[in-house]
Amino acid sequence: MQRATLPIEIKRNSQTEFEPLLDSNEAAELLKIHPKTLQRMARRGEIPSIQIGKLWRFRSSELNAWARGIIAHSYPCRLNSERKEQ
Repeated sequence: MQRATLPIEIKRNSQTEFEPLLDSNEAAELLKIHPKTLQRMARRGEIPSIQIGKLWRFRSSELNAWARGIIAHSYPCRLNSERKEQ
């Protein structure tokens, strides 16, 4: 017997939709660092994270923004000299 399928409309807005959280292993793989290093950085408040019980969770968008900020502040003289040459 074949089931009838009805179109389902999913309403999405910023309040009901949320970004999936990454665990320490997934986030560490994304950043190319060891998971224990990432957990230590989270404990110290050096990286954006959420602690749920004993576990750490991360949003990929926040990690991306954090990494961009680190890169922008790491090489300010290199970035300024490249802008002057153009």
